Amino acid sequence: MPLRALARPSLQEAVAGFTAGAPVQAGRVKLTVPPLVENGNAVGVTVEVDSPMTQAAHVRRIGLFNEKNPQADIAVFQLGPRNGRARIATRIRLATSQTLLAVAELSDGSYWSSEANVIVTLAACIEDLT
Repeated sequence: MPLRALARPSLQEAVAGFTAGAPVQAGRVKLTVPPLVENGNAVGVTVEVDSPMTQAAHVRRIGLFNEKNPQADIAVFQLGPRNGRARIATRIRLATSQTLLAVAELSDGSYWSSEANVIVTLAACIEDLT
């Protein structure tokens, strides 16, 4: 395979792909993750977005990204006004200590974000791509 196909996009490149290059503002998103995790195989993550979740103003998508896992994008969640509240909770695997970033796309086309640093003592999902 060509090296370009094996290259992992940076955190900024992954977010730019999600937002189609639109600017991302800090705020309105709350990313909750433990600052220190013993095992990177199952890390609990919660993302909440400050939104009334009405037909006129709601969250369309929430993207979860990481800095050092083999894939830069962890998940993309589709939402709408019928969700009632803009909140997702999941468990993820983390290869090592790194920064996580949650980006929310609102119905007005704006993008908001929050980031968190996580220290992982026992790493998970490490792949050698050479």
